[in-house]
Amino acid sequence: MKTSGNIAVVGGGPAGLRAAEVAAAAGAQVTVYDAMRSVGRKFLVAGKSGLNLTNGEDWESFLARYSGSEFPATLWRQILSDFDNEALRQWASNLGIETFVASSGKVFPVPISGTIKAAPLLRRWVERLRALGVTFQTGHHWAGFDSAGNLSFQHGAEMIRLQHDATILALGGASWPQTGSTGTWAEILESTGIGVTPLSSANCGWEVNWPKELLAEAEGLPLKNLKLFAGDVSRRGEMVITGYGLEGGPVYHLGPALRALPDPALIVDFKPDLTVEELTERLGPVKRNFVREAGRRWKLDPAACALLKYLPDRGPWKSAEQLAREVKRCRIPLTGPRPIAEAISSAGGVRWNELNEGLMLKKIPGVFIAGEMIDWDAPTGGYLMQGCFATGTWAGKSALGWVNRSVSI
Repeated sequence: MKTSGNIAVVGGGPAGLRAAEVAAAAGAQVTVYDAMRSVGRKFLVAGKSGLNLTNGEDWESFLARYSGSEFPATLWRQILSDFDNEALRQWASNLGIETFVASSGKVFPVPISGTIKAAPLLRRWVERLRALGVTFQTGHHWAGFDSAGNLSFQHGAEMIRLQHDATILALGGASWPQTGSTGTWAEILESTGIGVTPLSSANCGWEVNWPKELLAEAEGLPLKNLKLFAGDVSRRGEMVITGYGLEGGPVYHLGPALRALPDPALIVDFKPDLTVEELTERLGPVKRNFVREAGRRWKLDPAACALLKYLPDRGPWKSAEQLAREVKRCRIPLTGPRPIAEAISSAGGVRWNELNEGLMLKKIPGVFIAGEMIDWDAPTGGYLMQGCFATGTWAGKSALGWVNRSVSI
């Protein structure tokens, strides 16, 4: 679809840059506005731990990783299928960045000088966008719409008002605010009558009121080969005891289930491959010092032993069977997630019933939403980046359609 429309993209993260790329490639005049001095700040931060672009698992399992309030599974399938994990890898290849699938299924750029870096990909991407005619306006803080529907930006001491044929908002969530994702857009949209599910921490650690004796013995220690339960949802893996609570991949994955619980708690199976009966038999004729002997005979982590010794309202252990049952189902009450500024991502966002199938706001025709601003959630492992690229692609195409008046309200 070719167009000569004038499209604004507000937000220079993965979703916004991808939307700009799609629109500009079709001939639109695109301007990217960003509050920071340069675009892609969050993209670069994500790359510090290895730029996890997407995931190579089978497509049905991939799609099942996503959730949200009133989540439109059919529409989401269409959005992700339109720009799937293979398309994302091909996109990177077209920029001269080859990728590989790690044993975990995560997809990364091939290392350069032994290091996986985000900067080379971002640099080539921005070069491509400039070659397509995309204009970048940095230091522009979005302030909403004026009474005539024009975009308003705070640029230094000046308030600027600009008109475009279509606008794509891709301002991110509220995690990593130092990169520009402050979440202040939520209040702006709510003031115009747009429904927004409150932003909350996702892919983050959870807080626990640990006894000081437990922390003295176990802070910083790992808990390995676990099976964790949050309600009816489970996940295997490992986690770490921290001064404020628990961290680890399985905890992140169970975030949506934990947030849904009225009294959040993790149920931990420290020995998921053994039954209560097998554990009891292995402890043998032990009649005292149960935790010490369990650590030796069941090969429990030192951190697990500390939990069994110091968690409140447990014990005293009077039999091998009693301890075995606790090891198979140890409840750890949680007081809440870590602050959203520390989270890898945020849940919540513009509600799906505010958007049409083109991701356009029903109440503000010509304004489209992409990326973490929408109420969808996903775990780490490449799913977050994929969702941003896919919604950016979809919003970019929809904005083109709107400019050409082929998208219904």
